[in-house]
Parts: sequence; C-alpha cells; structure tokens
Amino acid sequence: MQKKAGPRSRSTLYDRVVFFKEFLKNPRQIGSVTPSSRVLERRIVEIAGVASARLVVELGAGTGGTTRAILDAMGPDARLVVVEINRQFCTLLRRIDDPRLVVHCGSASDLRDAVSQYDLRAPDAVISGIPFSTIERRAGSLILETISSLLAPGGRFVAYQWRSRVDDLSRPLLGPARVEVALLNIPPQRLYWWEKLAQQPSVEEDRSLAAVG
Repeated sequence: MQKKAGPRSRSTLYDRVVFFKEFLKNPRQIGSVTPSSRVLERRIVEIAGVASARLVVELGAGTGGTTRAILDAMGPDARLVVVEINRQFCTLLRRIDDPRLVVHCGSASDLRDAVSQYDLRAPDAVISGIPFSTIERRAGSLILETISSLLAPGGRFVAYQWRSRVDDLSRPLLGPARVEVALLNIPPQRLYWWEKLAQQPSVEEDRSLAAVG
C-alpha cells in the first residue's frame, strides 16, 4: 500500500505574490486576484467527496492551495491529476512532494489526453477553478462535454466561479447545478456542483442515439 505523504506546507506569501503577478499578466486566464481561502478549499473538498474518491482531477490549480487541501483529504491509494495552463504555477505545483500527485502543464481542453496519457480510470471527482465566464463559449462547452463524458457514474463535478456561465453550459449535459455562495472567501465565490447519474450516457453515446433517431 502506498504511504500517504506527510503534512504539506500551505500557500506562502510568495505564492500569493506570484498569483497576483500572473493575474496582472493575464486576468482572463487567472480569473481572480487572490487564491481561494482555506474555508472555500475545505468546502470544495467536502462537496466533491474527495475522501472516498480513487481519482480526482483538478483544473486550474493556481499556486496549489486547493491542491494541498485535496491531497490532505484523499486516501493513501488515490491519485490526483492537476491540469494547469500557467507554467509559473506548474513550477510551484511540482514542488508539492506527494507521490499521489501528477501535474500536467497544459490546457483544460487537453483533459482527455491528460487522463489517457497516465493510463488512469474514470475520475470520481473533477474540481475546476478555471473561469468559464472569460473562456470563449464554444471552448468552455467542449471542456464541459469532456468532463461529462469522462466522469465516472456517481462522480461529482465541482466548479467555483464568480459568474453563472458554467451552470448555463453544463445544464444540457449534467442538468441544473446545486449552488451555494462562499461569502467568507475574498472575493465571494459561487460553488456549483453536479453528480453524474449512474445510468447517464456519455456525450458520445448521446450523439450516437441522436444519429440513429
């Protein structure tokens, strides 16, 4: 059995400075001026059911605050795949010393390739901090289609966002979201989450059925 790594240090002032600088360079890609609060991180982990998950995927990990919270809650034999597009953030994420963590430096649109590259099972939870409100609508829809088709039956998709576009785009795939507002986070964030029905077909199966009909 794989031994769980020891306690990981939390985000430092340096991490926050790096985060803010990267936000100034590309605010549409980062989507927030500061990393998530620990209160928000704990709630994300709880909603996603991380403690019982075998494989978790995190999209847009930033400097790794939520990543560390996920690792702290995961079982010793679970895996976490982080997909992060910002190379500076990837460098920080790779400093997290945990054998259960895989850091994939690339776009969320590469999610399917990232999962297949490491020969992993269907994820039990997908957690996303990428700002769907600033992504081109078609690109956002394609990312969500991939999440919907890859997610294991009974798996959960959790997105923490400022705006509601992720709910609009996910509704045809996963139905209406459950929503709550994290008022203690600065700035306040909305938490959206879905649970994939056990019998819910993949996007590819939906299209095949439509073609036959």
